Amino acid sequence: MRKLVIAASIAVLAACSPAPKEEPAAEETAAAEPAAVTTANGSVAGTYIVTGPDGSEATSVLNADGTYTDTAADGTVTEGTWAVVDGKTCFTGKEEGAKPVCWTEAAPGEDGSFTATSDTGETVTVRPAPAGAAAAPAEAAEPAAAE
Repeated sequence: MRKLVIAASIAVLAACSPAPKEEPAAEETAAAEPAAVTTANGSVAGTYIVTGPDGSEATSVLNADGTYTDTAADGTVTEGTWAVVDGKTCFTGKEEGAKPVCWTEAAPGEDGSFTATSDTGETVTVRPAPAGAAAAPAEAAEPAAAE
């Protein structure tokens, strides 16, 4: 009988204690809300139109995996990696011996555009590409020949 009373007391105490809260696994939390990958000024990875001091336009595609592809107005393509280093956004080309080129970015305006100045003093204007924009600037695209 005594064993029955002890067992019943334990069962009653167990029923009264709050159930431990189940915390989601770290992997589940990370998968549910991926962290946004941003440049030094908080701009998200994506496609941007870059206008140089001479007015020429290039397209820069920043991927969330830290890679980029730049397409110049003449169609020249440069690929590499990008990362935020010491408060600047730095780009390193894939070619052997390439050194990083780092840019200090101004805060984006309401339309998402901003200026960026390289460590060598070159200043460019950067703006988000319109949704559905091609990877190359319009000037580089050749019209299709009619058949």
